[in-house]
Amino acid sequence: MRCGFCGHEFAESEGNVGCKNCPMSSGCKMVKCPRCNYENPPEPALVKGLKKMFGKKEKL
Repeated sequence: MRCGFCGHEFAESEGNVGCKNCPMSSGCKMVKCPRCNYENPPEPALVKGLKKMFGKKEKL
């Protein structure tokens, strides 16, 4: 996935999960960029499937 703030590309598993300790809910699915800590929404399954289909690989 690509960070919406700094443009850094990283694997979703490489990012930190956001809002683990949020008192409003039990947590959200936002993923924090490992470079700038900006919270990004997770990549939709459709986009992941299209990347697999057309051969674009995620950077690890």
